[in-house]
Amino acid sequence: MSTTGPAVVALGGGHGLHASLSALRHVADDLTAIVTVADNGGSSGRLRHEFGVLPPGDLRMALAALCGDDEWGQTWAKVLQHRFQGTGEMQGHVVGNLLIVALWELLGEHVDGLDWVGRLLDARGRVLPMAVTPMDITADVLGHDPEHPDQVTTVRGQVEVATTPGRLIGIHLDPPDPRACPEALEAIREAEWVVLGPGSWYSSVIPHLMVPDLCATLVKSQARVVVVLNLAEQAGETAGYAPEDHLGALFEHAPDLQLHTVLADPGSVPDPDLLERVVATHGAGLVLADVSVGDGTPRHDPKKLADAYAQIMGRVSGSAAWR
Repeated sequence: MSTTGPAVVALGGGHGLHASLSALRHVADDLTAIVTVADNGGSSGRLRHEFGVLPPGDLRMALAALCGDDEWGQTWAKVLQHRFQGTGEMQGHVVGNLLIVALWELLGEHVDGLDWVGRLLDARGRVLPMAVTPMDITADVLGHDPEHPDQVTTVRGQVEVATTPGRLIGIHLDPPDPRACPEALEAIREAEWVVLGPGSWYSSVIPHLMVPDLCATLVKSQARVVVVLNLAEQAGETAGYAPEDHLGALFEHAPDLQLHTVLADPGSVPDPDLLERVVATHGAGLVLADVSVGDGTPRHDPKKLADAYAQIMGRVSGSAAWR
């Protein structure tokens, strides 16, 4: 597939954004990833705590997804994602995280450091943080303590929110008004398409809508917004959620957001007619397309996603059909 196409911004984090970017780099000529930066676990959490920087892990994964398919790109993608083994202090650290933090220390600026890593990798796009203020995610969880199922508990930290027992009933950012990355705001203003999701709904996707300037810019943007629904509910974050519940959660945080398309895999939609009606109430179209890897795990296939994105963005005809 050729790499000529529209200006696209993709928002999210973690493995969901990685899959989306791996697809979009084959579709978009001008691609920018805007990445959630609230991770507090693993190598990212350790570096964040020690150096007072933004957590680099999701930024690193986005950069790896933008590496080319040639030997250079795939070699650097593997280097970037390499996690040290052993039993010493380096155990668990990821090469790409260390590289990003090193450039931040040398250059003193988050965006410049990420741009230099992108140049080294010959990345097929740009990676930006959603905000330049360190932050935490907190969640209100009903039944976090099984012995008190009606009690609401506050859980702090992205990792803790993503893995919490009980039912998540609300999330917050701390601080509540982190400073949005200026370059991210400009990318949204200039985008023709914005892709939101897939990914951990409350810890990777919705946080973008909770950064005041980022959400306001997204609502005002002339870009057409595509929401990609997850393939399955996620224990803790979205246990018991149907596809339409995921959309409801988005609109709770950004009621004025205008959608163009909702993309879902038919195998993850129990009631297509209901989802279509909900999507239509928001003035959007529903595309049902086979976008899963098909091995029983809830993972998106980048090649299938690329075909779906290409159809939605009007470049080629694909197997998906408008309902």
